[in-house]
Amino acid sequence: MSAARSLSLAEILDSAAFARAYAVTAFATAFGGPLIENLVGSATLTTIMVGLVLIGAAVLFVRRAELAWIRFIPSSIALILLWTCLSFAWSSDQRLTWIGIWGALGYAFLAIVIAHIRDSLQTVRAIGDVLRVLLALSIVVELLSGVFFDSAFEFLGVQGNITAGGPVQGIFETRNMLGLVSVIALVTFVVEFRTQSIEKPRAVVSIAMALALIGLSLSPTAIVLVGVVAASAGTLAIVRATQPERRNAVQLTLAALVVGMIVIGLVFRHQIIRWLGAGTDIAVRADLWNALLDYSRLQPWQGWGYFGAWAPNEFPFWSINDRAGEDIHLSALNAFFDVLIQLGIVGLVLFLFAAGLALTRAWLIATQRKSILYAWTPLVLITLLANSMLESTVLTSVGFMLFVLCATRAGQVKSWRELLDAPRPQSPSIQPG
Repeated sequence: MSAARSLSLAEILDSAAFARAYAVTAFATAFGGPLIENLVGSATLTTIMVGLVLIGAAVLFVRRAELAWIRFIPSSIALILLWTCLSFAWSSDQRLTWIGIWGALGYAFLAIVIAHIRDSLQTVRAIGDVLRVLLALSIVVELLSGVFFDSAFEFLGVQGNITAGGPVQGIFETRNMLGLVSVIALVTFVVEFRTQSIEKPRAVVSIAMALALIGLSLSPTAIVLVGVVAASAGTLAIVRATQPERRNAVQLTLAALVVGMIVIGLVFRHQIIRWLGAGTDIAVRADLWNALLDYSRLQPWQGWGYFGAWAPNEFPFWSINDRAGEDIHLSALNAFFDVLIQLGIVGLVLFLFAAGLALTRAWLIATQRKSILYAWTPLVLITLLANSMLESTVLTSVGFMLFVLCATRAGQVKSWRELLDAPRPQSPSIQPG
């Protein structure tokens, strides 16, 4: 027997097995970023990211013949990244802005690579596999801290409150981040279950684990997100079950109901806040946003430069924190206010345009395609955007990566570029008489 032929580097990079391994590693790095930083430092996380970017570039180079470069990245995302890079010119601290820009570009690039080398089902499966491990690890860490050692793990941000029913943080440092990841995991696990892409017992255990951590996090944000996702999923199910010729009328009716619910929520916001037990959190955010708006007026159009997470010792962030109270905040606790202070009105308009376009495309795809798989993208986008009202996660690390991934995935299916691909009508040939 002849020896098996060894694969070349190009063949390895072009293989399906390598693409799966790359996607799983990228998602594990993005979701597990807080754990990596707490255990081995930010330099290690940066090194891993640089390695993934270089490997991803090599994979795209090897697969360049099969890529549609005109669909490589949505124009709306490209505009946001371009404006973010330009903010280096007027930043209040160009060194930190340079670091923040490269971080945003890195996570965006990972998302784009995955969108081009993995299809929708493969992407959902990769995220599901990663989140199963990370959520299980969170439970283990909480049990070790709260039960076996009965001591907080300060180096991980774990307070050891699991025996008291929470709040727990898992490996994600804060209860709100654990809640967000658990909601994304819940959406992913349900889609896996409905598409029968994993065994039923594993799906049931995964869903139960995500629900348990949402409850144990005691995060008001997570409770709101579950409600928003449930309402969105129900709305999507109604639209999908409607006959195509009636869908526009149904969608308009449901949109009117959503607007009505938002109005009711605003009218009864104080009662809702008291019911959620989030009065203190809202008061803190209100003080922070009022201070932020004062400084955004000084540079309204371009902002103070992109930093990602705030540099608390840099202007204007230290001054905003000083005016808002004693706490040191590393974000505006609202993605839209954060974009306003860092990238100005121009950046905010670009962000709203990109988010609205991505959500519209993803929603239309989900209502038109038969498979429930296509519901994952709009539901995750809705989760990220709803969370953006109370956190700035969508602007950094895994939040930004998922945002770009969803926008790119939606743009691959529905885009103005379809007009370029459509066959042109042929002129009727004139036959000699």
